[in-house]
Amino acid sequence: MKIMTVVGARPNFMKAAPVVFAIHDHNSGVATQSPDDASGIIKHVLVHTGQHYDEALSGSFFLDLGLPRPDVHLEVGSGSHAVQTAEIMRRFEEVLLAEKPDVVVVFGDVNSTVACALVASKIALDASGTRPLIAHIEAGLRSFDASMPEEINRVITDHLSDLLFITEESGIQNLCREGIAPEKIHFVGNTMIDSLLASVEKAEKSAVLDRFGLRSSSDASPGNIRRYALLTLHRPSNVDKQKTFLNILEGLEELASSYPILFSAHPRTRKRIAEFGLERFFRASSEAGIRLLDPLGYLDFLCLMKHAALVVTDSGGIQEETTCLGVPCVTVRENTERPVTVTSGTNIIAGTSQEKIRRAVKEQLSQRKQARSPEKWDGKAAGRIVEAIVREFAQRKIDL
Repeated sequence: MKIMTVVGARPNFMKAAPVVFAIHDHNSGVATQSPDDASGIIKHVLVHTGQHYDEALSGSFFLDLGLPRPDVHLEVGSGSHAVQTAEIMRRFEEVLLAEKPDVVVVFGDVNSTVACALVASKIALDASGTRPLIAHIEAGLRSFDASMPEEINRVITDHLSDLLFITEESGIQNLCREGIAPEKIHFVGNTMIDSLLASVEKAEKSAVLDRFGLRSSSDASPGNIRRYALLTLHRPSNVDKQKTFLNILEGLEELASSYPILFSAHPRTRKRIAEFGLERFFRASSEAGIRLLDPLGYLDFLCLMKHAALVVTDSGGIQEETTCLGVPCVTVRENTERPVTVTSGTNIIAGTSQEKIRRAVKEQLSQRKQARSPEKWDGKAAGRIVEAIVREFAQRKIDL
């Protein structure tokens, strides 16, 4: 069997790494049990579309996560949604026809995900019209906000997929409500949490806290870390609208008067700050204010997130990671596709009004929410996924 995994953007890398390692573990087990029979070995092809292509958003993550170099790099780069999606489809079709994988694995909700699922769903790899099985990891999440490009990508990808691997129980309800056959749905856990649990000890060795002056002394113990907040913003609905961006920053002014806030900013977000004339919000001292940072590597960011007094974000993945770490999180969106981070985790959905953000920040800092680990967020999701793919492929061969 040949499995092709497709990554394209920063969130994909954390979700894909455990699956790559689980394939390796599967092959090691087959080789040990049946050294003279290679029929159970999975041939693996890693494709990087190049949707995120610079060192900070791509290259350093491969290094931090221990991912191998991609077998194929499409080098698509940036563009509008239509241009980027179309270019990924055009280039990916050539790769599929050359490699002829049995299974294509896609992750999450970025343009690379829906583009490659579309191509795989329509391609004929042989004269009989056979196409690869499509496996969607992180299926079933719904914000019920059709204005989000990610929501469109999720829904389309789920309805094209043969195997839908979900991270939380809400995914089962969402998919069944949309008429997807229950036998396609597999509740396996969260591969992003697999990466976090595998990396958190290594992240402790990062020098990022010292680099940003967040230790109160040369003592490296946790008790000597200054209290600080961490901020990420990247969604077009927040950073591409001047009024909304301004509301969020003004909603954080009270927090910024007491805490240093480290803002790891996407390149597009930096562009909007200059375009909207918002530079006045980023005059940080060593004790308080918002400090604008370039994008960080995975281990550096994980270290900062683990030790933060509070994380403010519009990222879905960070809602999950803070839940796992037990770190208070304020989400500056009107909704979330990850409700388990609210019901079981440490997340509050604040919206984007100044007053609601201030109120949520005060609540999180004064009364820390108690997190319960969501079901199957145990670091073993990728192993379950590979086992399910192997079973499904074997059954398909029997049925044929």
